[in-house]
Amino acid sequence: MNMHIEPASQQKLPITILTGFLGSGKTTLLNYILTERHGHRIAVIENEYGEVDVDSDLVLASDEEIFQMQNGCICCFVDVRNDLIDVMKKLLSHKDKFDHIIVETSGLADPTPVATAFFVDRSVADEVELDAVVTLVDAMHIDQHLYDPVLDGSDNQAVNQIVAADRILVNKIDLAGEDALGSLETSLRRLNQTAPILRSSYGKVDLSNILGVKGFRPSYVRERAEILDIDMDDDRDAEHHHHHDCKEPCCDHAHHDHGHHHHHDHGREHATPLRPHQHDATVKSHSFVYPEAFDGEKLAGFLKGYLGEHGDDIFRTKGIVSVAGDDRFFVLQAVHKLVDFRPDHAWGEDKRKSKFVFIGRNLDRESIDRNLRACLVP
Repeated sequence: MNMHIEPASQQKLPITILTGFLGSGKTTLLNYILTERHGHRIAVIENEYGEVDVDSDLVLASDEEIFQMQNGCICCFVDVRNDLIDVMKKLLSHKDKFDHIIVETSGLADPTPVATAFFVDRSVADEVELDAVVTLVDAMHIDQHLYDPVLDGSDNQAVNQIVAADRILVNKIDLAGEDALGSLETSLRRLNQTAPILRSSYGKVDLSNILGVKGFRPSYVRERAEILDIDMDDDRDAEHHHHHDCKEPCCDHAHHDHGHHHHHDHGREHATPLRPHQHDATVKSHSFVYPEAFDGEKLAGFLKGYLGEHGDDIFRTKGIVSVAGDDRFFVLQAVHKLVDFRPDHAWGEDKRKSKFVFIGRNLDRESIDRNLRACLVP
């Protein structure tokens, strides 16, 4: 087994990978981290699943800088992961401004290829160290994803995220009873015997338990790298080829579903070939933008009825909504059939428009669009 021993005197920038299945509360935890007085100066790299940028509207203003990458899940393609490395290099050129980096992954991302990316590029590996993979778990809905019959026997991202975790944060405990939580933690322990399991509500947790914990296991990354055909000790420039039918959900564009081909020839320093990583092909993200204002009562009624009927197949719904007759923007957050739709801050000088993202399995885009338009004010 190859060993990599870091010089004791070398000060490296710690990286936390924040992951969790759709709707687990990553953005809520991120807001908490960016506003809590914990003494860290944090830079955030955020990967959003879906073409319309909703999360940047939900993440609170802070002194930290947020990098949005909406060109696909960062574990999917070599070129996308190289974008992650490019952003990391830009950050490192100003590393005196930060003392910790958080990479927030898509809810459909396996965090392990993300972790390996920092070892593949030696110029980055010499500057950073992985502190921990923190996986959020939705106490109410995780069982639906862990034992999803559609995902059973295939690449189940919810399972991947838990297996890769150095810390497991069971969120939304206020919605689950003690017996259910105990049973859930037993299930989690079967998948991951070593990661401490923490509990939280609204993402509030003692940050000393998830930041600066030095909880990452390099041996685990190397073992997974062998599975992914990544040569961790190969310093040569590598020419890699990526050719596939683009049917993964991270390739689904907002206004049309399609299959197309990519072929990339990259002669990139320290880049290495990856085996294609396939997501559940039936899961897609559908984004919608409307310049008109909505009738709030009609929209609330539609959401309640539609998610009540189709919620088992809709993992996540979120949006920023312009409601007629109200100066505030409304925030929509839904996980399966649980819906939270409430007013937030005033629009101010921002241009009023509504943005929605529906992420789920076998969703009828035209039906959703038709029903949303029926809720617009004439």
